[in-house]
Amino acid sequence: MSQQAVEITHRVVASPGGRIHLAEQGAGPLVLLVHGFPESWYSWRHQLPVIAAAGFRAVAVDVRGYGRSSRPAATDAYRMLDLVADNVAVVHALGEESAVIIGHDWGAAIAANSALLHPEVFRAVGLLSVPYTPPGGPRPSDVFASLGGDDEL
Repeated sequence: MSQQAVEITHRVVASPGGRIHLAEQGAGPLVLLVHGFPESWYSWRHQLPVIAAAGFRAVAVDVRGYGRSSRPAATDAYRMLDLVADNVAVVHALGEESAVIIGHDWGAAIAANSALLHPEVFRAVGLLSVPYTPPGGPRPSDVFASLGGDDEL
């Protein structure tokens, strides 16, 4: 594929929560990029052209509640299952059956759950900055408390 500059295009697609805004560049197999907190699609702006130049269709979303995506008022509209459903909806709205999904920070948890719950859609997953933690493990507050050592001076 040529390394010529291809513009990033923006659009919104329907999702169970209303709409998801996305930025897209390139053609080929779909790579879905999910941002962290408190970011937006823009945090992937340097990766989009590189992924596109490698022969992929790079798509960075604004997660529900961020950027130009829908912002439901109800707090329970932001449950993990809803965020996963948005990712599946994006893949299908783009006319694709499957994608590689990559998440950064909070987006890593969303990407991991997307791949776990829909392996028929997400054939591979990449997690940046936050490792996968299966449910039922120790509470994060307990893990962080154990890292400090003795409280005595």
